[in-house]
Amino acid sequence: MDTSESSAEPQDPLEKDHSAVPPRRRGPRRWAMDTRPLRRPAYRRLWSSTIVTAVGSQLTAVAVPKQIYDITHSSAWVGAASLAGLLPLVVFALWGGAVADSMDRRKLLLITNSGIAVTSVLFWLQAVTGLASVAVLMVLLAVQQAFWGLNAPARNASIARLVPAEELTAANALGSTVMQTGQVVGPLLAGVLIPVIGLAELYLIDALALCVTVWAVLRLPALPPLAAPGGSVKRRAGVREIADGFRYIALHKVLLLSFLADIIAMVFGMPRALFPQLAGETYGSYGEGLALGLLFAAIPIGAVAGGLFSGTFSRARRHGWMVIGAVVAWGAAITGFGLSGSLWLAVAFLALAGVADMVSMVFRGAILLSAASDEMRGRMQGVFTVVVAGGPRLADVLHGTAGSAFGARTAIVGGGLLVVALMVGLALLVPALRRYRV
Repeated sequence: MDTSESSAEPQDPLEKDHSAVPPRRRGPRRWAMDTRPLRRPAYRRLWSSTIVTAVGSQLTAVAVPKQIYDITHSSAWVGAASLAGLLPLVVFALWGGAVADSMDRRKLLLITNSGIAVTSVLFWLQAVTGLASVAVLMVLLAVQQAFWGLNAPARNASIARLVPAEELTAANALGSTVMQTGQVVGPLLAGVLIPVIGLAELYLIDALALCVTVWAVLRLPALPPLAAPGGSVKRRAGVREIADGFRYIALHKVLLLSFLADIIAMVFGMPRALFPQLAGETYGSYGEGLALGLLFAAIPIGAVAGGLFSGTFSRARRHGWMVIGAVVAWGAAITGFGLSGSLWLAVAFLALAGVADMVSMVFRGAILLSAASDEMRGRMQGVFTVVVAGGPRLADVLHGTAGSAFGARTAIVGGGLLVVALMVGLALLVPALRRYRV
Protein backbone atom coordinates (compact mmCIF):
# COMPACT_ATOMS: atom_id res chain seq x y z
CA MET A 1 0.00 0.00 0.00
CA ASP A 2 1.24 3.49 -0.88
CA THR A 3 1.47 5.28 2.46
CA SER A 4 1.41 8.67 0.72
CA GLU A 5 -2.25 8.04 -0.09
CA SER A 6 -3.60 8.39 3.44
CA SER A 7 -3.12 10.46 6.54
CA ALA A 8 -4.49 9.02 9.77
CA GLU A 9 -3.60 12.06 11.84
CA PRO A 10 -2.59 15.67 11.16
CA GLN A 11 1.16 15.29 10.98
CA ASP A 12 3.56 16.11 8.21
CA PRO A 13 3.95 12.98 6.07
CA LEU A 14 7.52 13.99 5.21
CA GLU A 15 8.79 14.86 8.67
CA LYS A 16 10.67 11.55 8.95
CA ASP A 17 11.99 11.61 5.40
CA HIS A 18 15.75 11.94 5.66
CA SER A 19 16.62 10.81 2.15
CA ALA A 20 20.06 11.98 1.20
CA VAL A 21 20.72 14.34 -1.67
CA PRO A 22 22.04 12.25 -4.59
CA PRO A 23 25.64 12.69 -5.74
CA ARG A 24 26.28 15.83 -7.78
CA ARG A 25 25.88 15.10 -11.48
CA ARG A 26 28.81 15.78 -13.79
CA GLY A 27 29.10 16.82 -17.41
CA PRO A 28 26.14 18.20 -19.43
CA ARG A 29 23.64 16.39 -17.13
CA ARG A 30 24.39 18.82 -14.30
CA TRP A 31 22.54 21.53 -16.24
CA ALA A 32 19.42 19.45 -16.87
CA MET A 33 16.27 20.05 -14.83
CA ASP A 34 16.25 18.34 -11.44
CA THR A 35 13.34 15.87 -11.60
CA ARG A 36 13.71 14.24 -8.17
CA PRO A 37 10.33 15.55 -6.91
CA LEU A 38 8.56 13.63 -9.69
CA ARG A 39 9.60 10.39 -8.01
CA ARG A 40 7.08 11.21 -5.27
CA PRO A 41 3.59 10.08 -6.38
CA ALA A 42 1.64 12.84 -4.62
CA TYR A 43 3.74 15.68 -6.06
CA ARG A 44 3.74 14.02 -9.47
CA ARG A 45 -0.07 14.08 -9.50
CA LEU A 46 -0.22 17.73 -8.50
CA TRP A 47 2.40 18.64 -11.13
CA SER A 48 0.76 16.57 -13.88
CA SER A 49 -2.56 18.34 -13.31
CA THR A 50 -0.74 21.65 -13.69
CA ILE A 51 0.47 20.66 -17.17
CA VAL A 52 -3.12 20.38 -18.36
CA THR A 53 -4.52 23.45 -16.65
CA ALA A 54 -1.54 25.68 -17.56
CA VAL A 55 -2.55 25.42 -21.20
CA GLY A 56 -6.32 25.28 -20.62
CA SER A 57 -6.39 28.42 -18.47
CA GLN A 58 -4.55 30.35 -21.18
CA LEU A 59 -7.25 29.40 -23.68
CA THR A 60 -9.80 31.19 -21.50
CA ALA A 61 -7.36 34.05 -20.87
CA VAL A 62 -7.30 34.64 -24.65
CA ALA A 63 -10.99 33.91 -25.29
CA VAL A 64 -12.43 36.40 -22.76
CA PRO A 65 -10.70 39.58 -24.06
CA LYS A 66 -11.26 38.41 -27.65
CA GLN A 67 -14.99 37.97 -27.03
CA ILE A 68 -15.26 41.33 -25.24
CA TYR A 69 -13.49 43.07 -28.12
CA ASP A 70 -15.74 41.34 -30.66
CA ILE A 71 -18.80 42.64 -28.80
CA THR A 72 -17.61 46.20 -28.08
CA HIS A 73 -14.79 46.85 -30.62
CA SER A 74 -13.14 48.74 -27.75
CA SER A 75 -9.77 48.07 -26.10
CA ALA A 76 -10.93 50.18 -23.17
CA TRP A 77 -13.53 47.53 -22.33
CA VAL A 78 -10.84 44.85 -22.54
CA GLY A 79 -8.76 46.81 -20.01
CA ALA A 80 -11.80 47.32 -17.76
CA ALA A 81 -12.39 43.56 -17.74
CA SER A 82 -8.82 43.00 -16.59
CA LEU A 83 -9.36 45.35 -13.64
CA ALA A 84 -12.71 43.67 -12.89
CA GLY A 85 -10.84 40.43 -12.32
CA LEU A 86 -8.04 41.98 -10.26
CA LEU A 87 -10.03 43.09 -7.19
CA PRO A 88 -11.64 39.70 -6.45
CA LEU A 89 -8.29 38.00 -7.07
CA VAL A 90 -6.58 40.23 -4.50
CA VAL A 91 -9.34 39.94 -1.87
CA PHE A 92 -9.85 36.20 -2.19
CA ALA A 93 -6.12 35.41 -2.43
CA LEU A 94 -5.54 37.10 0.93
CA TRP A 95 -8.55 35.37 2.47
CA GLY A 96 -7.72 32.12 0.68
CA GLY A 97 -4.31 32.08 2.31
CA ALA A 98 -5.95 32.17 5.75
CA VAL A 99 -8.44 29.48 4.69
CA ALA A 100 -5.60 27.28 3.44
CA ASP A 101 -4.02 27.48 6.91
CA SER A 102 -7.26 26.54 8.67
CA MET A 103 -8.62 23.53 6.73
CA ASP A 104 -7.50 20.49 4.77
CA ARG A 105 -5.74 21.95 1.71
CA ARG A 106 -6.74 18.97 -0.44
CA LYS A 107 -10.41 19.65 0.32
CA LEU A 108 -9.98 23.34 -0.48
CA LEU A 109 -8.32 22.46 -3.81
CA LEU A 110 -11.25 20.17 -4.66
CA ILE A 111 -13.79 22.91 -3.91
CA THR A 112 -11.97 25.66 -5.80
CA ASN A 113 -11.00 23.61 -8.84
CA SER A 114 -14.61 22.46 -9.13
CA GLY A 115 -15.74 26.09 -8.88
CA ILE A 116 -13.34 27.17 -11.63
CA ALA A 117 -14.56 24.27 -13.82
CA VAL A 118 -18.22 25.29 -13.33
CA THR A 119 -17.31 28.87 -14.23
CA SER A 120 -15.67 27.65 -17.46
CA VAL A 121 -18.85 25.74 -18.31
CA LEU A 122 -20.86 28.94 -17.76
CA PHE A 123 -18.43 30.80 -20.06
CA TRP A 124 -19.13 28.13 -22.68
CA LEU A 125 -22.91 28.38 -22.23
CA GLN A 126 -23.02 32.16 -22.66
CA ALA A 127 -20.84 31.90 -25.77
CA VAL A 128 -22.70 29.01 -27.41
CA THR A 129 -26.09 30.69 -26.81
CA GLY A 130 -24.89 33.97 -28.33
CA LEU A 131 -25.69 36.04 -25.24
CA ALA A 132 -23.15 38.75 -26.20
CA SER A 133 -23.24 40.49 -22.80
CA VAL A 134 -20.12 42.24 -21.53
CA ALA A 135 -21.66 42.49 -18.05
CA VAL A 136 -22.12 38.71 -17.87
CA LEU A 137 -18.56 38.15 -19.05
CA MET A 138 -17.15 40.52 -16.43
CA VAL A 139 -19.19 38.89 -13.64
CA LEU A 140 -18.04 35.42 -14.69
CA LEU A 141 -14.45 36.65 -14.88
CA ALA A 142 -14.70 38.13 -11.38
CA VAL A 143 -16.11 34.84 -10.02
CA GLN A 144 -13.42 32.82 -11.78
CA GLN A 145 -10.65 35.04 -10.38
CA ALA A 146 -12.15 34.77 -6.89
CA PHE A 147 -11.97 30.96 -7.10
CA TRP A 148 -8.42 31.24 -8.46
CA GLY A 149 -7.49 33.50 -5.55
CA LEU A 150 -8.73 30.84 -3.12
CA ASN A 151 -7.02 28.05 -5.06
CA ALA A 152 -3.49 29.37 -5.63
CA PRO A 153 -2.36 29.72 -1.97
CA ALA A 154 -3.55 26.18 -1.13
CA ARG A 155 -1.89 24.69 -4.20
CA ASN A 156 1.46 26.40 -3.63
CA ALA A 157 1.48 25.83 0.14
CA SER A 158 0.81 22.10 -0.37
CA ILE A 159 4.14 21.56 -2.14
CA ALA A 160 6.09 21.69 1.13
CA ARG A 161 3.95 18.80 2.44
CA LEU A 162 4.54 16.66 -0.65
CA VAL A 163 8.33 16.91 -1.05
CA PRO A 164 11.17 17.15 1.49
CA ALA A 165 12.94 20.45 2.13
CA GLU A 166 15.98 19.63 -0.02
CA GLU A 167 13.72 19.21 -3.07
CA LEU A 168 11.65 22.40 -2.70
CA THR A 169 13.75 24.40 -5.16
CA ALA A 170 13.55 21.64 -7.78
CA ALA A 171 9.78 21.34 -7.24
CA ASN A 172 9.35 25.08 -7.74
CA ALA A 173 11.44 24.94 -10.92
CA LEU A 174 9.27 22.13 -12.29
CA GLY A 175 6.03 23.96 -11.50
CA SER A 176 7.21 27.35 -12.76
CA THR A 177 8.48 25.84 -16.02
CA VAL A 178 5.09 24.25 -16.69
CA MET A 179 3.24 27.52 -16.01
CA GLN A 180 5.57 29.49 -18.27
CA THR A 181 5.23 26.85 -21.00
CA GLY A 182 1.46 27.28 -20.75
CA GLN A 183 1.86 31.02 -21.32
CA VAL A 184 3.67 30.28 -24.58
CA VAL A 185 1.69 27.28 -25.89
CA GLY A 186 -1.78 28.35 -24.69
CA PRO A 187 -2.06 31.66 -26.63
CA LEU A 188 -0.47 30.09 -29.74
CA LEU A 189 -2.93 27.19 -29.56
CA ALA A 190 -5.83 29.60 -29.06
CA GLY A 191 -4.76 31.58 -32.11
CA VAL A 192 -4.80 28.39 -34.19
CA LEU A 193 -8.08 27.03 -32.80
CA ILE A 194 -10.28 30.16 -32.83
CA PRO A 195 -10.64 30.26 -36.65
CA VAL A 196 -11.25 26.49 -36.72
CA ILE A 197 -13.62 25.73 -33.81
CA GLY A 198 -14.63 29.16 -32.48
CA LEU A 199 -14.47 30.85 -29.07
CA ALA A 200 -17.12 28.77 -27.30
CA GLU A 201 -15.19 25.54 -27.66
CA LEU A 202 -12.09 27.08 -26.06
CA TYR A 203 -14.08 27.53 -22.85
CA LEU A 204 -15.28 23.93 -23.08
CA ILE A 205 -11.73 22.61 -23.52
CA ASP A 206 -10.67 24.53 -20.41
CA ALA A 207 -13.58 23.04 -18.45
CA LEU A 208 -12.63 19.51 -19.51
CA ALA A 209 -8.99 20.15 -18.57
CA LEU A 210 -10.13 21.23 -15.11
CA CYS A 211 -11.93 17.88 -14.70
CA VAL A 212 -8.51 16.24 -15.05
CA THR A 213 -7.23 18.53 -12.31
CA VAL A 214 -10.09 17.60 -9.97
CA TRP A 215 -9.36 13.91 -10.57
CA ALA A 216 -5.66 14.42 -9.79
CA VAL A 217 -6.44 16.34 -6.58
CA LEU A 218 -8.82 13.55 -5.49
CA ARG A 219 -5.83 11.21 -5.49
CA LEU A 220 -3.69 13.43 -3.25
CA PRO A 221 -3.23 12.53 0.42
CA ALA A 222 -5.18 14.48 3.01
CA LEU A 223 -3.42 17.73 3.96
CA PRO A 224 -5.02 18.86 7.25
CA PRO A 225 -3.48 21.66 9.34
CA LEU A 226 -0.45 20.57 11.33
CA ALA A 227 -0.33 21.20 15.06
CA ALA A 228 1.02 24.66 15.90
CA PRO A 229 3.87 25.04 18.43
CA GLY A 230 1.22 25.44 21.13
CA GLY A 231 -0.34 22.13 20.15
CA SER A 232 -3.65 23.35 18.66
CA VAL A 233 -4.80 22.67 15.09
CA LYS A 234 -8.10 24.58 15.30
CA ARG A 235 -7.80 27.81 13.37
CA ARG A 236 -10.11 30.43 11.95
CA ALA A 237 -9.88 32.33 8.67
CA GLY A 238 -10.97 35.85 9.48
CA VAL A 239 -9.59 39.36 9.32
CA ARG A 240 -7.46 38.80 12.43
CA GLU A 241 -5.80 35.78 10.85
CA ILE A 242 -5.07 37.73 7.65
CA ALA A 243 -3.56 40.52 9.75
CA ASP A 244 -1.48 37.91 11.61
CA GLY A 245 -0.02 36.92 8.24
CA PHE A 246 1.15 40.46 7.55
CA ARG A 247 2.61 40.72 11.07
CA TYR A 248 4.44 37.45 10.46
CA ILE A 249 5.97 38.91 7.28
CA ALA A 250 7.04 42.05 9.14
CA LEU A 251 8.74 39.98 11.85
CA HIS A 252 10.61 37.76 9.36
CA LYS A 253 12.80 40.05 7.28
CA VAL A 254 13.78 37.43 4.73
CA LEU A 255 10.10 36.95 3.78
CA LEU A 256 9.52 40.69 3.57
CA LEU A 257 12.63 41.13 1.42
CA SER A 258 11.57 38.35 -0.96
CA PHE A 259 8.31 40.19 -1.60
CA LEU A 260 10.09 43.52 -2.01
CA ALA A 261 12.50 41.97 -4.51
CA ASP A 262 9.61 40.89 -6.72
CA ILE A 263 7.87 44.27 -6.39
CA ILE A 264 11.06 46.08 -7.43
CA ALA A 265 11.58 43.79 -10.44
CA MET A 266 8.01 43.80 -11.71
CA VAL A 267 6.78 47.33 -10.95
CA PHE A 268 9.87 49.14 -12.24
CA GLY A 269 11.16 46.62 -14.77
CA MET A 270 8.20 45.00 -16.59
CA PRO A 271 7.79 47.00 -19.83
CA ARG A 272 5.03 44.96 -21.56
CA ALA A 273 2.68 47.98 -21.77
CA LEU A 274 5.19 49.54 -24.19
CA PHE A 275 5.45 46.52 -26.52
CA PRO A 276 2.73 47.74 -28.93
CA GLN A 277 4.40 51.17 -29.20
CA LEU A 278 7.82 49.62 -29.80
CA ALA A 279 6.41 47.18 -32.36
CA GLY A 280 4.93 50.05 -34.36
CA GLU A 281 7.60 52.73 -33.97
CA THR A 282 11.00 51.13 -33.25
CA TYR A 283 10.68 47.69 -34.88
CA GLY A 284 7.99 48.43 -37.46
CA SER A 285 10.39 47.68 -40.34
CA TYR A 286 10.36 44.01 -39.30
CA GLY A 287 6.57 43.86 -39.54
CA GLU A 288 4.45 45.15 -36.68
CA GLY A 289 2.62 41.86 -36.12
CA LEU A 290 5.82 39.80 -36.07
CA ALA A 291 7.55 42.27 -33.76
CA LEU A 292 4.63 42.36 -31.31
CA GLY A 293 4.36 38.57 -31.16
CA LEU A 294 8.08 38.12 -30.59
CA LEU A 295 8.21 40.77 -27.86
CA PHE A 296 5.35 39.18 -25.91
CA ALA A 297 6.71 35.64 -26.35
CA ALA A 298 10.37 36.34 -25.55
CA ILE A 299 10.19 36.53 -21.74
CA PRO A 300 8.11 33.31 -21.31
CA ILE A 301 10.38 31.48 -23.78
CA GLY A 302 13.44 32.57 -21.80
CA ALA A 303 11.78 31.45 -18.59
CA VAL A 304 11.02 28.01 -20.04
CA ALA A 305 14.62 27.67 -21.21
CA GLY A 306 15.82 28.64 -17.75
CA GLY A 307 13.59 25.99 -16.22
CA LEU A 308 14.74 23.25 -18.59
CA PHE A 309 18.37 23.95 -17.67
CA SER A 310 17.77 24.53 -13.96
CA GLY A 311 19.74 21.54 -12.68
CA THR A 312 22.64 23.58 -11.35
CA PHE A 313 20.85 26.50 -9.75
CA SER A 314 18.13 24.29 -8.27
CA ARG A 315 20.82 22.74 -6.05
CA ALA A 316 22.13 26.09 -4.76
CA ARG A 317 21.92 26.67 -1.01
CA ARG A 318 22.41 30.46 -0.84
CA HIS A 319 18.85 31.25 -1.81
CA GLY A 320 19.08 34.90 -0.82
CA TRP A 321 22.03 35.60 -3.09
CA MET A 322 20.29 33.80 -5.94
CA VAL A 323 17.27 36.12 -5.63
CA ILE A 324 19.50 39.22 -5.44
CA GLY A 325 21.54 38.13 -8.47
CA ALA A 326 18.45 37.21 -10.47
CA VAL A 327 16.72 40.57 -9.89
CA VAL A 328 19.91 42.49 -10.77
CA ALA A 329 20.29 40.36 -13.92
CA TRP A 330 16.63 41.07 -14.79
CA GLY A 331 17.22 44.82 -14.48
CA ALA A 332 20.39 44.65 -16.58
CA ALA A 333 18.65 42.62 -19.30
CA ILE A 334 15.71 45.04 -19.42
CA THR A 335 18.19 47.92 -19.73
CA GLY A 336 19.84 46.11 -22.65
CA PHE A 337 16.42 45.59 -24.22
CA GLY A 338 15.68 49.31 -23.98
CA LEU A 339 18.96 50.17 -25.70
CA SER A 340 18.47 47.66 -28.54
CA GLY A 341 17.85 49.03 -32.02
CA SER A 342 17.61 45.54 -33.54
CA LEU A 343 14.48 43.43 -32.97
CA TRP A 344 16.50 40.23 -32.67
CA LEU A 345 18.85 41.76 -30.11
CA ALA A 346 15.82 43.07 -28.20
CA VAL A 347 14.26 39.58 -28.18
CA ALA A 348 17.55 38.10 -26.98
CA PHE A 349 17.69 40.53 -24.04
CA LEU A 350 14.05 39.82 -23.16
CA ALA A 351 14.78 36.08 -23.25
CA LEU A 352 17.71 36.63 -20.86
CA ALA A 353 15.32 38.58 -18.65
CA GLY A 354 13.00 35.57 -18.76
CA VAL A 355 15.80 33.29 -17.54
CA ALA A 356 16.50 35.70 -14.66
CA ASP A 357 12.78 35.86 -13.85
CA MET A 358 12.63 32.06 -13.65
CA VAL A 359 15.58 31.96 -11.25
CA SER A 360 13.99 34.66 -9.10
CA MET A 361 10.62 32.85 -9.12
CA VAL A 362 12.13 29.53 -8.12
CA PHE A 363 14.16 30.84 -5.21
CA ARG A 364 11.55 33.29 -3.91
CA GLY A 365 9.08 30.41 -3.90
CA ALA A 366 11.55 28.16 -2.08
CA ILE A 367 12.19 30.86 0.54
CA LEU A 368 8.47 31.26 1.18
CA LEU A 369 8.00 27.53 1.65
CA SER A 370 11.13 26.91 3.74
CA ALA A 371 11.30 30.07 5.88
CA ALA A 372 7.60 30.07 6.86
CA SER A 373 6.09 27.56 9.27
CA ASP A 374 3.30 25.33 7.92
CA GLU A 375 0.53 27.16 9.80
CA MET A 376 1.55 30.35 7.95
CA ARG A 377 2.36 28.99 4.49
CA GLY A 378 -1.12 29.53 3.10
CA ARG A 379 -1.15 33.19 4.09
CA MET A 380 2.35 33.71 2.69
CA GLN A 381 1.22 32.22 -0.61
CA GLY A 382 -1.86 34.44 -0.56
CA VAL A 383 0.31 37.55 -0.32
CA PHE A 384 2.62 36.06 -2.97
CA THR A 385 -0.35 35.64 -5.34
CA VAL A 386 -1.37 39.28 -4.82
CA VAL A 387 2.18 40.53 -5.45
CA VAL A 388 2.61 38.41 -8.59
CA ALA A 389 -0.79 39.48 -9.99
CA GLY A 390 -0.65 43.13 -8.95
CA GLY A 391 2.97 44.04 -9.74
CA PRO A 392 2.75 43.74 -13.55
CA ARG A 393 -0.55 45.64 -13.60
CA LEU A 394 1.03 48.52 -11.67
CA ALA A 395 3.94 48.33 -14.09
CA ASP A 396 1.53 48.73 -17.02
CA VAL A 397 0.30 52.02 -15.56
CA LEU A 398 3.79 53.27 -14.65
CA HIS A 399 5.46 52.35 -17.92
CA GLY A 400 2.54 53.51 -20.03
CA THR A 401 2.66 56.93 -18.36
CA ALA A 402 6.47 57.20 -18.50
CA GLY A 403 6.54 56.01 -22.11
CA SER A 404 4.06 58.71 -23.15
CA ALA A 405 6.04 61.39 -21.28
CA PHE A 406 9.65 60.46 -22.10
CA GLY A 407 9.48 57.92 -24.91
CA ALA A 408 9.30 54.13 -24.75
CA ARG A 409 13.02 53.34 -24.87
CA THR A 410 13.93 56.00 -22.28
CA ALA A 411 11.26 54.68 -19.91
CA ILE A 412 12.50 51.10 -20.31
CA VAL A 413 16.18 51.95 -19.78
CA GLY A 414 15.35 54.11 -16.77
CA GLY A 415 13.22 51.34 -15.26
CA GLY A 416 15.91 48.70 -15.78
CA LEU A 417 18.61 50.85 -14.17
CA LEU A 418 16.27 51.66 -11.29
CA VAL A 419 15.73 47.94 -10.68
CA VAL A 420 19.48 47.34 -10.46
CA ALA A 421 20.05 50.32 -8.15
CA LEU A 422 17.15 49.52 -5.82
CA MET A 423 18.00 45.82 -5.53
CA VAL A 424 21.69 46.47 -4.85
CA GLY A 425 20.77 49.15 -2.31
CA LEU A 426 18.29 46.85 -0.57
CA ALA A 427 20.83 44.02 -0.41
CA LEU A 428 23.48 46.32 1.08
CA LEU A 429 21.21 48.01 3.61
CA VAL A 430 19.41 44.88 4.88
CA PRO A 431 21.70 41.84 5.13
CA ALA A 432 18.98 39.30 6.05
CA LEU A 433 18.43 38.26 2.42
CA ARG A 434 22.16 37.99 1.71
CA ARG A 435 22.63 35.74 4.70
CA TYR A 436 19.70 33.39 4.04
CA ARG A 437 20.64 29.86 3.02
CA VAL A 438 19.29 26.34 3.45
